[in-house]
Amino acid sequence: MSYFGDIGAILSAAVAQDAWALRSAMKSDATWILGTVIAISGGWAIAMTYRRVPFLDRHLERTFMVISYLAIALIIFWGVVDRFVFSNQQPWSTTIPPLLFMVMAWFGATYNVRLRSHLSFLEFRNRMGRRGQMACLCLDNFLWMAFSVIVIVTTARAAALSASNFQIVLGTDNVMQWWFLLTAPFAFLLMAARVVENVYEDMENYRNGNELIQKTVIGGGE
Repeated sequence: MSYFGDIGAILSAAVAQDAWALRSAMKSDATWILGTVIAISGGWAIAMTYRRVPFLDRHLERTFMVISYLAIALIIFWGVVDRFVFSNQQPWSTTIPPLLFMVMAWFGATYNVRLRSHLSFLEFRNRMGRRGQMACLCLDNFLWMAFSVIVIVTTARAAALSASNFQIVLGTDNVMQWWFLLTAPFAFLLMAARVVENVYEDMENYRNGNELIQKTVIGGGE
């Protein structure tokens, strides 16, 4: 079957919400082509949305991070009270927090791509010429986009596998694992959008003669 046929099978299964068919369809190499197209085109669309809605640009990932963090804190707090005050323990109190922590970490990684706080090697790059600095920034953007594609494809496959097997979160009766796994491809689609933003910013700074390498702070921003 051609790549176009394989892509059509993936999209048809996704629209039909057929986890079994989607799991089988995503085994083909066409998944990588579709994932690349989704990462680049979807990232560009989200980046343009950020330009039109600055509030999302500043707060989208941080909102997911804060909600996840507060949920973790609340579950752990109530778990302590429930255990030592009421001599009881909810079976999901030790399984859901790690999943929420992963969600928080994924969106945190995405936001810090925009802040360029992941291994930026400022001391080394500040000693380079403008062309060298621009080359490093282009390499950063390429690697982060490639990383986004890899994670989008692999975690989407994992989510489809989990959904097709009806895997539930341990300690619960009807909380599905794929609900949490599906946040990973979404988070890294947002990472692709941050890469697009960085590309536009780097090109504009290079053309206008502005400083290319700027100091960053983990968790910074407005």
